[in-house]
Amino acid sequence: MRVYQDLTWDGAGIYTLDGEIEYPLNMGSKSAVATLIAGLGLLVPASLGLLLSNVPTILSPFPALTVIPAFLISDLHLWRIAVVVPMLLFFVWNPGLVSGEPKIPNRSYALLLAAIVLSVADFISSWNRGLHYRGPHYLHVVCAVNVAWEVFLAFSFIRARKNPSTFKSSLFLHWMLFAWFAWYAFPYMGELP
Repeated sequence: MRVYQDLTWDGAGIYTLDGEIEYPLNMGSKSAVATLIAGLGLLVPASLGLLLSNVPTILSPFPALTVIPAFLISDLHLWRIAVVVPMLLFFVWNPGLVSGEPKIPNRSYALLLAAIVLSVADFISSWNRGLHYRGPHYLHVVCAVNVAWEVFLAFSFIRARKNPSTFKSSLFLHWMLFAWFAWYAFPYMGELP
């Protein structure tokens, strides 16, 4: 074994930190490449959600996961780089995808459930503001798309929980979850600053 400070390599591509936590770092594997491509692919829905227009539209509803960071860094004129936030969170959320881990972590089920509950609460609390600033057509379409996405994700995650998941299904479900966050979840309903 080679030891570099607190990081130990066992020669088989497994790195151990302090002998307790193992992280596979074989970026040459198919699962690592697929995960990298999927993560980079999240730049597409994030860009659609934030960059297509200067105001929220049905195709570009300014989701909270990108619009809040964009507002926070707008004074630096770097607001466009907020589209990388969903991608970074995707990589951090389930690092087991890099090693081809097929199991969907329980925290992903909890995240989906919390996101659906908060999405419903968000629509209820911002409905009147959305009607005032965006209009009924925008509000109804964005709400319907969110409901459809939530139903699809809920049924897909339930199916994955009942049946043994594969790496491909885990990668797909996580990608779809973060694509929803990147493109449509928690759309901006208020007046723009």
